[in-house]
Amino acid sequence: MTVLQEQTAAPRKRLFIALMGLTCVVLVAFILLAWWIPSRGLANIHPDLPRIVGLIVMTLSGLAILGTLLLVLTTALGKDILFTRFMRLVVIKFLLPLIELVGRVLGLDKDRIRQSFIAMNNSLVSSQKFKVKPERILILLPHCIQLFDCEIKVTSDVNKCVLCGRCAIKDLVEIGRKYGIDISVATGGTLARKVIVEKRPKLVLAVACERDLTEGIKDCYPLPVLGVLNQRPNGPCYNTIVDPQAIDNALKQVLDIPETAPKTT
Repeated sequence: MTVLQEQTAAPRKRLFIALMGLTCVVLVAFILLAWWIPSRGLANIHPDLPRIVGLIVMTLSGLAILGTLLLVLTTALGKDILFTRFMRLVVIKFLLPLIELVGRVLGLDKDRIRQSFIAMNNSLVSSQKFKVKPERILILLPHCIQLFDCEIKVTSDVNKCVLCGRCAIKDLVEIGRKYGIDISVATGGTLARKVIVEKRPKLVLAVACERDLTEGIKDCYPLPVLGVLNQRPNGPCYNTIVDPQAIDNALKQVLDIPETAPKTT
C-alpha cells in the first residue's frame, strides 16, 4: 500500500478501542496495587479502614470498567446510550494522554493512534444525533489545501476563489454554497481558535492532519468537532488534498435541512 493509499483509507476506531481496553486494565491494576500495598498497615490505624478503602477502590475500578464498556457500546451501536458528552470529555482530556503513553511504550506510531482517536471522536459525536442548521456549522480548512503557488489567497475570504479547479478549494466552496455553510481557512491553531470564537458555531467540521485535528478537538471541547483527515502526497503542509465526498457525507449526518414538500398534481 502506498503512502497516499494509507492516508486515503478511512481511520478505524479499533486501535483506539483496543488501547483503551488495555489502558483500563492497567489503570485498574494500578488502583488495586495502590490499595493493597498501604492496606497492609491500614488495620493498625483502624480495623475497618482496609474495608472502607477497599470499597472505594472497587468502586473506582468498576467505574473505569463500566465507562470503557459504555464507550465501546456507544461507538459500536452508533447510539447515545448514556452520558456521551461526559464520555467525550473523559476520552479527550483523560484517556487520550494515557493511551498515547501506552502506545509509546508499545512502540506504536503516534499518528496511527491519533487517526483512531479522531475516528472514535467522530463516532461519539455522530452517536448524539446532532441536527444543526447550516448557518450554525463551520467548515474549517488548513491553508495548505490551496495550491502553494496560487496568486489568489483565500485565507481572509474563501469566496475569493475563482473556482479554477486546480485544488480542492473549488469543490469545497461549491459544497459550502450548496448547503449555505460558512467556510474559513486558517493558517494555524491560534487563528482557528479566533475564527471559532468570532463565528460561534454549534458544530465544526475540521480538515487537518492528525496532530492538528487532535489538538483542535481537545481545544474545542465541549463544542462538537467532526474531523476529516487531509491527504499529503507532497509531504506535510504543502499542497495537501481532501476528498470532497468525505466532507459531503459528514455534513449529511448533521445537517438540519427541512424536507421539501412533495408536489401535488
